[in-house]
Amino acid sequence: MGTVGTPELVAAVSNAGGHGMFAAVMLRRDTLAEAIARIKSLTQWPWGVNFLVPLLDQECVDLVATEASLVEFSFGDPDADLVRRVHDQDALASWQVGSVPEARAAERAGCDVIVVQGSEAGGRIRGEEMLLPLLSKVLDFADVPVVAAGGIASSADVRAVLDAGAAGARVGTRFIAAAESGAHPTWVDAVIRAQVGDTVLTDRFSELWPLGPTPHRVLKSCLEAAERAPDNFVGAMPVGKRMVPLPRFAAPAPGRDTTGAIEAMALYAGEGVGEVKAVEPAKDIVRTLCNGVS
Repeated sequence: MGTVGTPELVAAVSNAGGHGMFAAVMLRRDTLAEAIARIKSLTQWPWGVNFLVPLLDQECVDLVATEASLVEFSFGDPDADLVRRVHDQDALASWQVGSVPEARAAERAGCDVIVVQGSEAGGRIRGEEMLLPLLSKVLDFADVPVVAAGGIASSADVRAVLDAGAAGARVGTRFIAAAESGAHPTWVDAVIRAQVGDTVLTDRFSELWPLGPTPHRVLKSCLEAAERAPDNFVGAMPVGKRMVPLPRFAAPAPGRDTTGAIEAMALYAGEGVGEVKAVEPAKDIVRTLCNGVS
């Protein structure tokens, strides 16, 4: 969740009965340590951290695995050595996958949990299949819990994936508009105003992304705004103590302290964006998602 997933949001989700996840993206070890300390001060319930393999700092993995209940990886081939590194610190290991071969590889690598991401998801997308067909195929062979991700934004969506056999549901887009979210207000407002069908799968927002052009789902409005932008740079965002310029079609999503033409930046959102109606506390979003789910 990048800039969205503040320590406050992670803790609020866990305190409400969910399992909050903190995104360790482009964070130095000292900054990550501060975030972990903040999460621990706000909740006594389980929470986790996820890493993008192309941006991985293995020292950060060691730091996280001593504190979090779950350490998750994505956008890299499942790696048994990384999983073992997590297990050595007594944490559980998870891998987010986008295909059957990748799910099989995650299980062979020793993962305790597999997160299956469908193409309906917002943000970077690993595979090409829609969630329910892919989930069904993975459940046919998986011997570990499988969590469903991609386009899940309502209690009906949660019930659907649980009824299909998933052990849990991963939700992202709904929490962009959580009161505790770190998303820039312009992004939050755009998500609230968006309707069903207002997202698009593209590979345009791939500047500064180490793997080059890869598919991702954003709001159509930001793609159109970026295409109209007259300059090669659309703004800047803080990295540590300095502001880093953001080129047009940069991959990072705008946080609260990002400056510039926010509407022309990567405003990630999944196909469930039409369910986002207003800014709400995370605990209320969790309660809504779990309404009627036994």
